[in-house]
Amino acid sequence: MSSQSGTNTDGADPWDKETKRKFQNKSKSEYFDPCQQAASRSIRCLNRNGGDRAMCTDYFEAYRACKKEWTERRTAEKKGSGFFS
Repeated sequence: MSSQSGTNTDGADPWDKETKRKFQNKSKSEYFDPCQQAASRSIRCLNRNGGDRAMCTDYFEAYRACKKEWTERRTAEKKGSGFFS
């Protein structure tokens, strides 16, 4: 499975309205990762290939791209509706 740089392999937005709602409504002690699907794919790839990381590069890149997009969008939202703005 090949991924395109900067996009998720499944085309899902890591910070769409539904994901944002789930993140904002979770309890403070609850962990929520909108990129969990990409992370699971990476782990399945490692399991399938006997831990050979070289075989799973596309999956790792897709996860990194998802996390980067998610954190950038969260940061942008915080700046736009910040306490001091």
